[in-house]
Amino acid sequence: MYQTDHPRDPGIFTVSDLNRRAKQMLEVSFASVRVEGEISNLARPSSGHWYFTLKDSGAQVRCAMFRSRAGMVKFQPKEGDKVEIRAKVSLYENRGDYQLIVDAMKPAGEGALLLAFEQLKRKLTAEGLFAEERKRPLPAVKRVAIITSPTGAAIHDMLTVLKRRWPMLEVDLYPAAVQGEEAPQQLINALYRANRDNMADAIIIGRGGGSLEDLWAFNNEVLAREIANSQLPVISAVGHEVDFTIADFVADMRAPTPSAAAELISPDGQQILRYVNDLQQRLIRNQRERFMHAQRSLTQLQSRLRGPRQALQSRAQHLDQLEIRLQRTMTSRLKEPQQRLQRLQTSLAHLHPQRGLNQSQQSLNQIRGRLERAMQQQLQKKKTELGAGMRLLNSVSPLEVLSRGYSITRKTDGTVVRDTKELKAGDEIETLIRSGTLTSTVTGVQNEAQKQEVKQEAKRNDD
Repeated sequence: MYQTDHPRDPGIFTVSDLNRRAKQMLEVSFASVRVEGEISNLARPSSGHWYFTLKDSGAQVRCAMFRSRAGMVKFQPKEGDKVEIRAKVSLYENRGDYQLIVDAMKPAGEGALLLAFEQLKRKLTAEGLFAEERKRPLPAVKRVAIITSPTGAAIHDMLTVLKRRWPMLEVDLYPAAVQGEEAPQQLINALYRANRDNMADAIIIGRGGGSLEDLWAFNNEVLAREIANSQLPVISAVGHEVDFTIADFVADMRAPTPSAAAELISPDGQQILRYVNDLQQRLIRNQRERFMHAQRSLTQLQSRLRGPRQALQSRAQHLDQLEIRLQRTMTSRLKEPQQRLQRLQTSLAHLHPQRGLNQSQQSLNQIRGRLERAMQQQLQKKKTELGAGMRLLNSVSPLEVLSRGYSITRKTDGTVVRDTKELKAGDEIETLIRSGTLTSTVTGVQNEAQKQEVKQEAKRNDD
């Protein structure tokens, strides 16, 4: 028996009591029911709440859907749409109207999700979110952010492909549910974090295959707008090749599968290795050819290059030739006077008279003097030529002058002695040889002319 607040008769209800008690009974008995019917009298006031009548061929019921729930509907209902709702039965106490408080709504019958999909697709297409000109090309990717379930097959497939093709690529995993009512918001949050961190070059968002209902989280309008506003390029990799979602249309690039997305962002390491090996072989061949060319050039230059030893040998050979020619000339010049002397001696033997003998002796002495002077001049000339040749040879020789046995005579003040006329008996002199210096005192000076006079005098004495 229901109790009332009537002061007189507890068995009598007020209208308010009745409606309140009826509402309580309905809400308890029908806390959650699923009802299918056709929408009519749809009203959407500025408050955001929806009010409509759900009817079939034999009856109708008033319905109310508050803004918080209406915002979760995946399509835009209109007059005449056949829908399936989840609601609780209630009563509007002020008027005593029986009504349904709707928690969820979807198109009724087969293809309901497809209808919602097509409606959202047409809406976003009209806004230009699918336009190709707003999509960005995929950059060279060194680091990728992957938004998917950490336990699903998709992440395993992508990591396997990346490890095989390009192990150096860095991967940041942003875990999110990819199925169920909480999935859209988790995907949106993960997309926000990836853009906020801004460490990756591109984002892959996706999951493995499944039914349309399984993939429905990727048909969320808010998620589609977040993908369109992403600062980083986004690759959508949802389901199999035949599956399409709103995320696929709005993303910068669609991959038919998660594995295909991994291949899109990663170079083929084996192909690059083959290319590098080919470049290495070409470089080796090129360097080998350049080395052989340089070696041939070096050999040619070496054959043309003459070292100091060769130059010295050439000079020595030339000096030997000059010496041989000098000896031959001297021998030839000496033969003529000797022959003439023999003729004179023969004539002298026939002309025995003393006068003739004296004249002949005088003539002979003159001739001998001229001959000796000529010989001395010729010898001096050849010596000069020889000295010039030797000085020329010494000028190109890398060896030190003193190492060949030469010496240099200097006075005590350092002046080099070039002529015997510069010295006199009693002078101190220094003689430089290879191993050191000899100090000596001049006991006598004799020049070349004096030596010749001594020789002539000695010869006259012998005659």
